[in-house]
Amino acid sequence: RLVKAFARRREISNILREQISTTQPRGKDLLREQALGVQHMKGAMRPKRTKSEVVAIGVSTGGPNALSRMLPKLPPDLGAPVLVVQHMPPIFTQSLAKSLNSKCAIEVAEAVDGQPLSNNVALIAPGGKQMKVVAGADGKSRIVRITDDPPENSCKPSADYLFRSVAHHFVGRATGVIMTGMGSDGTLGLKLMKRNGATVIAQDEATCVVYGMPKAVVDSGIADVVVPLDRISEEILKTVRN
Repeated sequence: RLVKAFARRREISNILREQISTTQPRGKDLLREQALGVQHMKGAMRPKRTKSEVVAIGVSTGGPNALSRMLPKLPPDLGAPVLVVQHMPPIFTQSLAKSLNSKCAIEVAEAVDGQPLSNNVALIAPGGKQMKVVAGADGKSRIVRITDDPPENSCKPSADYLFRSVAHHFVGRATGVIMTGMGSDGTLGLKLMKRNGATVIAQDEATCVVYGMPKAVVDSGIADVVVPLDRISEEILKTVRN
């Protein structure tokens, strides 16, 4: 337990250093990303799907830089809400959201309890809290609920926590994305999303800072495609616009 706690503290420290660096130019991107193609996973189940109405993303170590490269590639008329769990302590997610909002064509903000899901808006789960999707008062709309529920996989916010709720409320109409990060948070939630007809996109090993969370998803056989960082937005668009 002490070893796991130490690993989580080290991971958070790395993420916070990244958060500072997202405001600075990263330098030359990995040129080989442009040469890498999409890996379609032969063993992945492919139930019949309709157009995705929500995109749910889980990311950890390497996340601030990865998000600052991926989210700006999404067009202003994306046509779906985006929900993001970035492993990060309190306060820092607000500054991350502001930084991303200044770079993106879609709106990016830290999620507020009771906030409706809106097309072309990305909501970042507040650090130190859990975020899930619930039905609105009318029973038809969907809103985010911010809770103080316990950590899952030593993570708060947790991707699994979010993904489970998305699986329940968007059967056959969701896209799950798992990106760079340590551990396996998100795998169980994505299994449920996949079982309910979601498309699952995983970042490839070559472009991950830590190939932990995506590896767990790929190894479980639920990823539909495995792509370099700079191709994730393209795959998201395919599912949203079908």
